[in-house]
Amino acid sequence: MRVPAGFRHLWVAQTISLAGDQVTLLALPTPPAHVVVDGDHCPAVTGLAFECSIEAVVRGDGCVASISAASILAKVTRDAFMRGLDDRYPGYGLAQHKGYGTPEHLEALKRLGPSPVHRRSFAPVQSDFDF
Repeated sequence: MRVPAGFRHLWVAQTISLAGDQVTLLALPTPPAHVVVDGDHCPAVTGLAFECSIEAVVRGDGCVASISAASILAKVTRDAFMRGLDDRYPGYGLAQHKGYGTPEHLEALKRLGPSPVHRRSFAPVQSDFDF
């Protein structure tokens, strides 16, 4: 997935708030009346064709079943996505470390350089390569 240049330097949660939440809400087959998000702030979602309240719950994945379930689904989906990227970009070990900054991942970056899917905001990519 290509991240628009303007989003690359924003904190991940801010990026999701700016783009992903609204797209997700619009894609639902049944519009929700209320949405619960994990965190300490509610995303600013505008332009919806329906009324929807949003509630932020700090550490919600530990106390709200729907947030816990969504967290598990997101991790399983991301892991599968990373296995697919491992097939497209062999040598990085993406299927094993799932993109986290493990010693093996950092070594692969030094050996191979960043792939097209490496975030340019990932600190080892920023510090070791001129973008």
